[in-house]
Amino acid sequence: MRKDDIRTKVQAILREVFEKKDLEIHNELNAEDIEEWDSFAHLNLIMTLEQEFNVNFALGELQDMKNIGDLLCLLEDKLL
Repeated sequence: MRKDDIRTKVQAILREVFEKKDLEIHNELNAEDIEEWDSFAHLNLIMTLEQEFNVNFALGELQDMKNIGDLLCLLEDKLL
């Protein structure tokens, strides 16, 4: 899987989880930027990402994530 493929798939997942069909992701995007991003949506996002990419996130990894850029780097480390 290429970096572009990971980014495209993450964007599609965020659009689905937050029900925002026109959502465009960028590295600095975070929970403060999306009104619908609450604790329930966050858990849904993480579970969906784990299922779609067949990965598991450790609690420490999740605590260190500050934005979508961090998430993409973490996924790239696990997949590439």
